[in-house]
Amino acid sequence: MVRKRAVVAAAFVGTVALGTGVGVWASSGGGDGKKAEGGAVPSSSGRAAGTGSGTAAAPSSASPTPSRSYPLSQAPRTIPAVSAFTPARGPGWQPRKADRVVVSDAELADEGRLLAGELGLTYAGEKDDVRAGDVRLALGGGGGNQESYSMTVREGRVDISGPGEAGVFYGTRTLKQEVHGGGTAPEGVVRDEPAKPVRGFMLDIARKPFSESWIEDRIRELGDLKFNELGLHFSDDQAFRIESAGHPEIVSADHLTTAQVKRIVELADSRHITVVPEIDSPGHLGAVLAAHPDLRLRNVNDVPAKGAIDISKDASAKLVDDLLNEYAGLFTGDQWHLGGDEYQALTAKDPQALYPQLAAAARKSYGSGGTVADLATGWLNDRAGTVRAHGRTPRAWNDGFYPGTSVQAAGDLQVAYWTGKELGVRPPADYLSAGRKVLNYNDEFLYYVLGQPQTFVYPTGQRIYEQWNPRVLRGTAAVPARYDGQILGGSFAVWCDFPNAQSEAQVAAGIRMPLRATVQKLWDPGRPSLSWADFQALANRLG
Repeated sequence: MVRKRAVVAAAFVGTVALGTGVGVWASSGGGDGKKAEGGAVPSSSGRAAGTGSGTAAAPSSASPTPSRSYPLSQAPRTIPAVSAFTPARGPGWQPRKADRVVVSDAELADEGRLLAGELGLTYAGEKDDVRAGDVRLALGGGGGNQESYSMTVREGRVDISGPGEAGVFYGTRTLKQEVHGGGTAPEGVVRDEPAKPVRGFMLDIARKPFSESWIEDRIRELGDLKFNELGLHFSDDQAFRIESAGHPEIVSADHLTTAQVKRIVELADSRHITVVPEIDSPGHLGAVLAAHPDLRLRNVNDVPAKGAIDISKDASAKLVDDLLNEYAGLFTGDQWHLGGDEYQALTAKDPQALYPQLAAAARKSYGSGGTVADLATGWLNDRAGTVRAHGRTPRAWNDGFYPGTSVQAAGDLQVAYWTGKELGVRPPADYLSAGRKVLNYNDEFLYYVLGQPQTFVYPTGQRIYEQWNPRVLRGTAAVPARYDGQILGGSFAVWCDFPNAQSEAQVAAGIRMPLRATVQKLWDPGRPSLSWADFQALANRLG
């Protein structure tokens, strides 16, 4: 997706295009005697004089005279920053208990109720009448981007509209931040949309069991920041963390129940966040294989390979497909992560000699020239077919796409590019030049690995904010701009290699600013207008 902020800005006289510059928004919090956004002194309720709603007349001492004038409004400060703002003269809008949230479309009832509860307003449902102080949510207008929205603050009212429910929801997040950050939504029009359609956070619950409440708190945080994906890596060598009706023998003692996962998915849906499950295969299946030792991959000396399933056996495919089919009914989103990385057979110098059963299966399936890498690619394609039958779009880690194979990975398999360190891994341009869609999981910036093993260090928000953007897929160098449209977005990831290195509270605190920096760069990959110090101060003010 190519951003055309200059075109958007040009459509509105006086628009501030926030991809290149954000105006300073003066705080209008009550109780300190300072003037509000439009110059009005806040009343004891915190609402600026002259912005009252309802039919009762305000006291004359609090009402602006007809000759009252306001300075031109200044752009709101939010995370992520809004794309464009058209300033206007007026008092702006502040919430008070008598105000209503109304909707023009029944589909927006959930968004309306949520916003009303957050701002202490009354949710009035579908209404056609217009009252001072109203916040109205409506579907319609805008272009084809379902995540775009406009928000107009005028004459003591707020109107938020967009072509899709997600965009309207993001408009409510902007309003919430405006109120929490300064007390007032400034007079004028916000036009906003994300640069990247995928803005994700991935959580490894296989190595470290995170509580339902912790995950739900992160969903609320992600929703307020306009993230739209939560990845759950729940199967690995250490544990299998979600209840299974079909294969209860593989489930670890500490796990999420089906009911808990349903609540997590429902909460995510209400925040327009897709939960993306990952059952990694053919590697990282140690917990599953502990209950199915006959399916472990063994070398010519009968030594098992860590976490690897024997992909030459039909029973292996049946077991994994059983799980994919079962969890497709639990996770309702349209995305699925198949893993595909670090299959131990392909880290060997001569896989064909060390694993003769895999070599034989490859020749049987793909002819005399068939290799173990061909067999692994065919395995990944077959698993992609399983989830595709459920209407899911599959993705896999970049080191699951093997070079030089006669069997090609399915064309719709998206590349989750995380590293350039694994054996045989190719540079991002190899995937992009082949026309593949890529997701950015760059382990140099976006990997929060508990215990900081190997060369990993905890990423900082400042480094992401100042040095990373979605085109920086590997290391610190960006791929050419011509590939930007193929990069769908990215995901910040928490991996729990040493699960006891941090508590849940420490993880939440540690990822707080990296998450905010990541979504800022996914919403707008350009150079931020705020310094890191100012961005951090804004984050603290917004809460």
